[in-house]
Amino acid sequence: MSGIYIHIPFCKQACHYCDFHFSTSLKKKKELIEALCSELVLRKSELKDEVQTIYFGGGTPSLLTSEELAQIFTTIFENYPIAEAAEITLEANPDDLSLEVIDQFASSPINRLSIGVQSFFENDLKLMNRAHNANEALDCIKIAKDKFHNISIDLIYGIPGMDVERWKKNLDIAMSLGVPHLSCYALTVEPKTALASFIKKGKVAPVEDEISAEHYRILQEVSEREGYENYEFSNFGMKGYASKNNMAYWQGEHYLGIGPSAHSYDGDSRSWNVSNNSIYIKSIQSGSLPLEHETLSKEDKYNEYIMTGLRTKYGVSLDKVERSFGLKYREYLIKQAAQYVNEGMLVWDNEVLHITKNGKFLSDGIAANLFLVNLD
Repeated sequence: MSGIYIHIPFCKQACHYCDFHFSTSLKKKKELIEALCSELVLRKSELKDEVQTIYFGGGTPSLLTSEELAQIFTTIFENYPIAEAAEITLEANPDDLSLEVIDQFASSPINRLSIGVQSFFENDLKLMNRAHNANEALDCIKIAKDKFHNISIDLIYGIPGMDVERWKKNLDIAMSLGVPHLSCYALTVEPKTALASFIKKGKVAPVEDEISAEHYRILQEVSEREGYENYEFSNFGMKGYASKNNMAYWQGEHYLGIGPSAHSYDGDSRSWNVSNNSIYIKSIQSGSLPLEHETLSKEDKYNEYIMTGLRTKYGVSLDKVERSFGLKYREYLIKQAAQYVNEGMLVWDNEVLHITKNGKFLSDGIAANLFLVNLD
């Protein structure tokens, strides 16, 4: 199984919390789309298996016109073997999703929309500097449901000023809309973002881990009651609606990242494109890939398996650890996990290590304490 990720590095405006690569100028949009298509052709030999997922991320992919999407899809389908039932996702902002645009997306190969709602409340949206308002969020989902059965919405919790009742109301609204998938993220303060500057200057209250943890506990409770499976830490899906793209990433499948700043993974190494639109375009136009590479060591692969395994419903298999890395790694994992098992944060189930509900919000920190360096 393999996937293709397409990074569309354009946004109408900068969200205060975002540190992804994007530009608010669309001047180079035509040249960049052409460069994306050229990169797809240049790298077509890198994926050996049938492509099961195509994901348009960003940035704001919903800024693409139907002609630009058609150009990209034509290039993909002419150069890659695409599975008949491939999951093809496009991230979209509510303010872009008019009835006309939704119709255009529905007429394309796209079969899944991921809508960046973040919150259904104006105060939160203004604090984050989102381009849409609460009414647009509600309206676009109702319209999109007539054209797409596979819809995911993003929500953010732990926002300064968001109390428990407002978070519960966000979840109530999401549940009432009947969307089959939720991606919910704790607000994080990334360096060099506007949010970090506002907090430092005292213009915005700090993000509090205790509040985020309480919001996540409520999220687990409400989603389970409503029939969603928490198949990965931040992702919740009704039966049959877990994202193939998300699971491919967390299970270590191969994927090809196209566009500035996009990352790729082939099982042994990672590579990533330069995070600069102009340099990316010029490099591709000259026939050169603007890539950096990192070869993963045995320890890197083990640590990544621990991190991704604990975040998912599948957990970390002792059998896989021993087969992939050796007996020493198996013994090391058992020893390191013992403290968290005793504390009720981790549990063994048929020699598979799982995070418990009590440990989920701390899963990344717990995983880091199971990492190793130079065991052999």
